[in-house]
Amino acid sequence: MSPPRFKTRLEEALSHAVLMVAVVFAVYPLLWVVAVALSPGGISEAGALPLPRHASLENFSKVTGAGDASLAWLFGLQLGNSLVVSLATALTAVVIATPAAYALARFKFVGAKAGVATMLATQMFPGVATAVPLYLLLEALHLLDSRAGLVLVYASTAVPFAIFQLRGAFESIPVDLEEAAMVDGATRTQAFLKVALPAARPAIAVTALFAFMGAWNEFILAATLLSRKSAYTLPVVLQSYVGEHGAAWGPFAAGSILVSVPVMGLFYVAQRQLLSGLTAGGVKG
Repeated sequence: MSPPRFKTRLEEALSHAVLMVAVVFAVYPLLWVVAVALSPGGISEAGALPLPRHASLENFSKVTGAGDASLAWLFGLQLGNSLVVSLATALTAVVIATPAAYALARFKFVGAKAGVATMLATQMFPGVATAVPLYLLLEALHLLDSRAGLVLVYASTAVPFAIFQLRGAFESIPVDLEEAAMVDGATRTQAFLKVALPAARPAIAVTALFAFMGAWNEFILAATLLSRKSAYTLPVVLQSYVGEHGAAWGPFAAGSILVSVPVMGLFYVAQRQLLSGLTAGGVKG
């Protein structure tokens, strides 16, 4: 075996070893959460190895209210709240941001650059900084403890991010494609709908996914604006398992897994769009 070839194989072996350590480092906490969720006694039965001693679905039953019709109905309602709010937020962000981003990418008008800079500035402030004024606004509009109020709050942050994300995607699409369509008789609207929009579909899918995840995982504003259990979203429900003097870690871990399932499902369905969507606008914009 020649030294250069041996050196190449040694480098490959070291690279694989480093990658395996990184994978274990990333996956271990997830496996440990699964072990706690499957252990009836919670953390007290979960050891250093992420293997439950007596696997059981008891914690999942506690979270979902299995065996108790009223608790099961309440959990189903809270799950529906999260789904409706997250889907409505993603839809609102995409519907508003897509034409706005296209206009910023294709047309030159007074205030375009200032508008983009302002949208970027709004992303610098955490959501908790706006909790009080948003609470007062929703109270004046009689939208507290409602899905519509929560969608309005989440869309106020999702739309600027979506516009900035999609603006780069539209700028990366060659203008020549739309000009060729308009030379063939298409209007500007038809060029947008039949040329630019299909080309930007991966970026739109990723932007919608980010908006969905942001609304699905948000806790602080939901806990501030919601007071009825029937109006809770799932992150607020999870918080109820952590009290001032203790925590029910078993149900908390089980609930965390249940909350993660829809997002993992979306990632699996949209995996073909993720790579091209995340890199859209990476060259221009």
